[in-house]
Amino acid sequence: MSSPGSATNRPLTVQAAGCVLWRRSPVTGELELCLVHRPKYDDWSWPKGKLKRGEDPLAGALREVAEETGHTAVPAAELPSAHYLAHGRPKRVRYWAAEAVSGTFTPTDEVDRVLWLPPEAARARLTEPRDADLVDALLATLRPA
Repeated sequence: MSSPGSATNRPLTVQAAGCVLWRRSPVTGELELCLVHRPKYDDWSWPKGKLKRGEDPLAGALREVAEETGHTAVPAAELPSAHYLAHGRPKRVRYWAAEAVSGTFTPTDEVDRVLWLPPEAARARLTEPRDADLVDALLATLRPA
């Protein structure tokens, strides 16, 4: 039996969670997805963040949505997780579909803008190609069976 950090010396996977946040447009009733802009990285992504020690992943996802978008959300189906390297460390981000039910965005140092976009426009605006797959995953959960 090896002790932590010995033998393989692989870094621990960073655990994170987020949501593909959606709503019906208050104007047209059409589906809109929420993207956040992070000035530190100058990117557009889904609201997400690292989990606190011992934090339930779904609770962390909803906390991140509230912190980054100002919205409370009702979670639904879990979507596929993303796995990638971030600053040389493996990272796993668990995602859920979540409907925005209330709230107002207030810019912060971490997230300075949000956009509510139709699915295809959101797919085109996302910075990381891996994030675009979650548009289809969300749409599949919203379609009637």
